[in-house]
Amino acid sequence: MSSSTLNIWKRLASKPGGKWAFSRLVCLKAPYFGSIRPRFEELRPQYCAVRMRKRRAVLNHIGTVHAVAMCNLAELAGGTMTEVTIPATHRWIPKGMTVEYLKKATTDLVAVATPRSQIDWSVPGEFKVEVAVRDQQGEQVFGAVISMWVAPRKHRPDEFRARDDGESS
Repeated sequence: MSSSTLNIWKRLASKPGGKWAFSRLVCLKAPYFGSIRPRFEELRPQYCAVRMRKRRAVLNHIGTVHAVAMCNLAELAGGTMTEVTIPATHRWIPKGMTVEYLKKATTDLVAVATPRSQIDWSVPGEFKVEVAVRDQQGEQVFGAVISMWVAPRKHRPDEFRARDDGESS
């Protein structure tokens, strides 16, 4: 699965409208992220950059980007980076997120996710992801550390049966 997400990105990103199309596909898979209308800018193992426009739907009562919208942006960037970084034989799920609101977010934003820690893929464990959210002037307005639980995928018994049936024919 990791490689399929990255393969889709590689096929679409360089085409006209490709980054928009990829962003829409991600939001179809995980609809809640559509609330911030993200736009993926760059994606590769150990790096993801996602942009969010400042617009009325993501503002708070004082006219700045809402804290929860920035959390949503951070989780999207961190999760997608994790997806294309871990081995295809593994799966992940967010376990927790620590955030810091550093200054008012008054412009469009870009979240950049990178690994904060390395992991031994041979055993289940916690993979820490650092996300920095910056404004159009390049100043960090928000920071997050997301703990991802990463473990080998479990095979369902029907997967083994299907494989065995196919091999015995």
